[in-house]
Amino acid sequence: MRNLALMWVLAGVAVALLAAGDGKPPVSTFTDKRDGKVYKIVKIGGQYWFAENLNYNAKGSVCYDNKVENCAKYWRLYDWNTAMKACPVGTHLPTDKEWTTLASYIYGEKKTVNNLKSSTGWYRNGTDDYGFSALPAGHGYVDGEFCDIVTSEVRFLNLGNVAFWWSATEYSNDNAVYGAIEGSEFEHNYVYRDYVRKTSLFSVRCVLDDEKESQK
Repeated sequence: MRNLALMWVLAGVAVALLAAGDGKPPVSTFTDKRDGKVYKIVKIGGQYWFAENLNYNAKGSVCYDNKVENCAKYWRLYDWNTAMKACPVGTHLPTDKEWTTLASYIYGEKKTVNNLKSSTGWYRNGTDDYGFSALPAGHGYVDGEFCDIVTSEVRFLNLGNVAFWWSATEYSNDNAVYGAIEGSEFEHNYVYRDYVRKTSLFSVRCVLDDEKESQK
């Protein structure tokens, strides 16, 4: 994996929509009509983001280590082509520009990734001050994709250590841009962007197409 020049330096998310009494930002919800799953939503600047990874059982998605219990805790992992079509109607996979807009907004807030990370599940937990609740869901890749010989075996790694999300932005015919938090035993205190082969398996965060959808 090769780092690009621009980093997504993220801290936390801002305003919410409905009252809450636990000191955390209030949230709204979005129901995926395909399977009835309900996702929390947080308002981040002028955008409305899922506060949970997508867990729609689409062909081309898997549970980490192919274990159902990992989908229950961390939600599903998707290859890029599947991720592009996986978000429910009314939402979409965010582009690199949308992630960068989010980063620019948050960077002016706290300048620390701990406000973005979940308060549980990490080697070094975050404070999740703004309800984004990033979990270290790890990732998967096809064995050999970074080498000369490619097999069909899928390998999983970094569960509990790293969170990876796809963007909708292509880097080339074979590669797409993603963002990642390394925030457990790793020392990185930021979300960085990079590119990787589209056959990799990463998490998905959806963003609403229109702010009006958040009121439904």
